[in-house]
Amino acid sequence: MLARIFRPAKTAMQSGKAKSQDWVLEFEPREARRPDPLMGWTQTGDTASSQVRLSFETRDEAIRYADHHGIAFQLIDPKPAKRIIKAYADNFAFGRKQPWTH
Repeated sequence: MLARIFRPAKTAMQSGKAKSQDWVLEFEPREARRPDPLMGWTQTGDTASSQVRLSFETRDEAIRYADHHGIAFQLIDPKPAKRIIKAYADNFAFGRKQPWTH
């Protein structure tokens, strides 16, 4: 069973970085999800991929856990965040490309 070790990105519903500092070990699904014929909900017979999600404080702890338990894993390094640093005064700068309007 293959697992992924990664740091989750921050959600779009928050401005902070809560729950994005820990490393997560998550199993890849063995089979695709399929709709339930009666209700139409999605279902799967693989509980490990849909319900097991382990959190670790460091990447090394997650790797050590996977090695100790014989879990094959794929390590996904986080991408650096793009930061556009602006000041409020830039809205009124003389060299602005577009004129400021209301």
